[in-house]
Amino acid sequence: MIKIFTDERGGNLIPLHFSDLNFIPKRIFTVTDVPKNSIRGEHAHHETIQYLWCVKGKILVGLDNGNYVSEKILNPGHGIYIENLVWDYQKFLTGNDVMVVLASTLYNPDDYINDKSKFYDLIRKKYDTSNFNS
Repeated sequence: MIKIFTDERGGNLIPLHFSDLNFIPKRIFTVTDVPKNSIRGEHAHHETIQYLWCVKGKILVGLDNGNYVSEKILNPGHGIYIENLVWDYQKFLTGNDVMVVLASTLYNPDDYINDKSKFYDLIRKKYDTSNFNS
């Protein structure tokens, strides 16, 4: 968890040191103004690793690596790594949520896996197994 510094004048400072990440970011973007309980993401990446960082609100992150599904709530100062070949989604719980995403690659539409059945097919081929979800 990232440390939050509260100032007596009001407000919070939430720093992130790139040296604390396990990759050097090539791209940073924010996701804001998502209506309460709306879902974003719903894709995986062939190559890109991401760090999702909640700076305001409350965001539920769902992860599926083809064999294990989990969910985690991100509050301000919390972040989570999303490795490549992991299906993920984010549910924005307050309507005032702000998420910063740091990505290991530049934007490339060919890096996105938007079809979940194709995602499972890729995972099966990669690990040569039929034990994965479908």
